[in-house]
Amino acid sequence: MDHRISGIDTAEHYTWGGVCDGWHLLKDPTLSVIQERVPPGASETSHFHSQARQFFYVLSGTATMEFEHEAVTFAAGQGLHVPPGTRHRFANRSDADVVFLVISSPTTAGDRTNLPDAAAPSHPEAK
Repeated sequence: MDHRISGIDTAEHYTWGGVCDGWHLLKDPTLSVIQERVPPGASETSHFHSQARQFFYVLSGTATMEFEHEAVTFAAGQGLHVPPGTRHRFANRSDADVVFLVISSPTTAGDRTNLPDAAAPSHPEAK
């Protein structure tokens, strides 16, 4: 069993959308924990996951999750569940960085369908 401590200083880092950062704190086929930083005005492409259930928990800043017919804004200390099959898009409509955890079970790798959305960059988990 692996009992190593994980943090952004030691975790695998990636960038997406040219301006957003992510760190794989736990990268397992059954459970993924990623810390991300999204600067003001940035967002991802609308998409859904067929299998993965996700929970987004904001560490700092204010996030907006856009769904098919509504948008939900949540701030530091608050989280939001996104069930499998739910069309969604994470966005930062504020004037400060949003730092958050996204916890997915199982991992979203290979389980992402992007939807038409020319305005926002894709996320690397689209692969």
